[in-house]
Amino acid sequence: MVNVIVLFPKIDEARSIKNLLIRNGINVTKVCTTGAQAAQFADSCDDGIIICGYKFPDMLYSGLADMIPDYFEMIVVTSKRNYEDCRESGVVCLTMPLKSQDFVDVVTITIDNLLWERKKRKKQPKERTEEEKKIIKAAKLKLMNEYHYDEQSAHRYLQKKSMDNGLNIIEMAYMVLNDSGFF
Repeated sequence: MVNVIVLFPKIDEARSIKNLLIRNGINVTKVCTTGAQAAQFADSCDDGIIICGYKFPDMLYSGLADMIPDYFEMIVVTSKRNYEDCRESGVVCLTMPLKSQDFVDVVTITIDNLLWERKKRKKQPKERTEEEKKIIKAAKLKLMNEYHYDEQSAHRYLQKKSMDNGLNIIEMAYMVLNDSGFF
C-alpha cells in the first residue's frame, strides 16, 4: 500500500479530493490542512504521495517539497498562473480546472511508479558494514587455514551452511569463528 496524503488549506477541498480518490479505488492515508502536518506524517512513512495545492497556511508547496523524505512524490494542483513556477521545480503539476478522470489517472500512474521504485529498492543487496565484512573475511581465513579451502570455496561453504541452517551469512561466520560444530 502506498501512503497517500491529501493536503489543502480548506478541509472541504481536502475531503472532496479524498472522496474522489476513494471512489476510484485509491486509499487515502491522511488528510491535512497545513504543510507541517503533512511533513510530520510523511516522516513516519517510508514512501508515498502528497497531493496538494500551491499554498498552505504555513508554507508554499516548495517548502514542503524540501521537507519531505526522498521517496515521496508530490502532485500539485494549481492555477494556470502558478503552473510555470511549479513545473520548473520538478514536481508533478496539474492545472485547474481539471477532469476527474485525468486527475485519477495521474495519481494511479504515480502510485504505480512508487510501487515499482519500492520493488527496485528491495531487490538491491543490502550493503554490509565494515565490521560484517571483517567477520566474514575472518571466517573465510579460518576455513582456508584449517581446512585448506581456497577463498571462493570458503565463501561458498559459508553461504551453503547459512542457507542449510536458516541463518544469514554473518551468523554463520560467527559460528565458524566460535567453533560451534558446523563442520
